[in-house]
Amino acid sequence: MINVDSGQLIGIIVGIVVVLAIVAVAVMVSRKRKVAADRNRAAEMREQAKADEFAAREREAKAARAEADAQEADLEAERLRQEARNRKEEAESVRSGAQEQLRKADEVDPDVVTSEREAESAQMPTRGDLRAERATAEPAAGTPVPGQQASGEQASADQRSREDVTRSDTTPGPDAAPREDRPRNL
Repeated sequence: MINVDSGQLIGIIVGIVVVLAIVAVAVMVSRKRKVAADRNRAAEMREQAKADEFAAREREAKAARAEADAQEADLEAERLRQEARNRKEEAESVRSGAQEQLRKADEVDPDVVTSEREAESAQMPTRGDLRAERATAEPAAGTPVPGQQASGEQASADQRSREDVTRSDTTPGPDAAPREDRPRNL
């Protein structure tokens, strides 16, 4: 066996105890450093979390302001839409009033042909109707119509009646020129 004297044995044991003590101190120092590093890292993480929380609140506040601005813009847009509808209704009312006034003016103005006047003028005989009536009312050639002269003079009488009809259709009446106080129909 190996001969180890007691002094050597004590030296080996002391050496082992010293190595164990050094390892124990190193492990404890290492743990303290790790704990300190973990504390520092946790503190940094807390600081970052606080900064993130603050940024989140700030973003929430901005979002709330943006939402309020959007609601305000919606309300303003709705108000403007309502105002536009009111103005459109007002314009339509004014337009219908103006058209009604023009219609009444046309009814009063004798120079403007309205539907009532068209119906009256449709009932009045036209030149063609008068000619057709004369042609059917005239007796056979050579026979004078009572109240008319001979056939030579008859042609001039027909011509005169045509001229009278033409003149009466084209001759302006007393109200032909529009008065200044009446609106003109353009």
